[in-house]
Amino acid sequence: MDGTERTPPAAWRMLALGVLAQAAGTLLVSTPAYLIPLFHVERGVPLAQAGLLASAPTFGMVLTLVAWGALADRHGERWVIAGGLALTAVFALVAVPTSGALGLGLLLLLGGAASASTNAASGRVVVGWFPRSRRGLAMGIRQMSQPLGVAAAAVAVPPLADRFGPAGPLLLAGIVLAVLAALCALVIRNPPRPAVSAASADAPANPYRANGFLWRIHLVSVLLVVPQFTLSIFGLVWLITQLHWGATAAGVVIGVAQFVGAVGRIVIGSASDRVGSRVRVLRWVAMSGVVVMAALAATGSVKWSAAAAVMLIIATTVSVADNGLAFTSVAEAAGPVWSGRALGMQNTGQFLAASAVGPGVGALITVVGYPIAFAIVAVAPLLSIPLVPTRDRHWGAEPRR
Repeated sequence: MDGTERTPPAAWRMLALGVLAQAAGTLLVSTPAYLIPLFHVERGVPLAQAGLLASAPTFGMVLTLVAWGALADRHGERWVIAGGLALTAVFALVAVPTSGALGLGLLLLLGGAASASTNAASGRVVVGWFPRSRRGLAMGIRQMSQPLGVAAAAVAVPPLADRFGPAGPLLLAGIVLAVLAALCALVIRNPPRPAVSAASADAPANPYRANGFLWRIHLVSVLLVVPQFTLSIFGLVWLITQLHWGATAAGVVIGVAQFVGAVGRIVIGSASDRVGSRVRVLRWVAMSGVVVMAALAATGSVKWSAAAAVMLIIATTVSVADNGLAFTSVAEAAGPVWSGRALGMQNTGQFLAASAVGPGVGALITVVGYPIAFAIVAVAPLLSIPLVPTRDRHWGAEPRR
């Protein structure tokens, strides 16, 4: 990789806003997962049903990710991000006085659908502003947004829900989203784009028809998202109900896990810059995912509380490490004209799988318990290892690097 490529100063401002924007959206999307103890433990809602409510925002994202990506491809990132955040804030605030599970689930679904604007569009901002030799680091920083949003939810939602019910966390999310929508509208600028005419002979072809690289990355990411969302949805309730942690202490453990995971994404992204390959590092992460989920199952089975908490932090860190690598690979292979749609497809597959994790793994835990369920989840990263491509691909470059 060419280490002499310069990064414009504006790129770092766009990156900071992209991180904050997606973190704000993730705060809302993650909130219902940390309401599970309230619904399941205190109100007696079955775990599978509570998991379904927790998956409502991610299912909403599945419905709109490609559409938001296409809008970003056509109209630019600035207003897609700002407008989507503003719409998400509206749904969060409308949900504050809602008490029925059906109405709350519908508003969470709509909020997730609106928040999907930040996923594809903020990824385009990073790839558009940063040179290739810095994209691994930049996308690793950008991918901090999800664990930071999850960490904020893990720390803030349990005490707010304990005191105010679901209304407290939803009000917090709505205010944060409204503030970020205004900031993004004022500060974000669309990155420079190559002048390519759709009618030109040089217009880029559909990258999905050229080879199977993008499809393989999408499928690998679908498999690797299973342990990630298993831990983010059920990690807190596992600590509380099986290892007998207090709600606040358990929330702090999850928050620490997400923060460490956020830092880990930066380290992994920077490593891919140094190694010169996204997919090689992605394969390492997939192999590590099998090991850590098996270790988590082992420590959980003997109920070593402190060891299980440490292993949960390690497993969470590994489970989120692949996202930046896969995002960067997809954006680089798709190119600037297709990256919004490709990143939308990337997220659609991930969140479709994530939407199934809540009710599916919730039902599995009900039948076999947490340790065996964690061991079964380890099969997903195991299946992903042979699917990781052997070499990277870049838009506008020769297939071999």
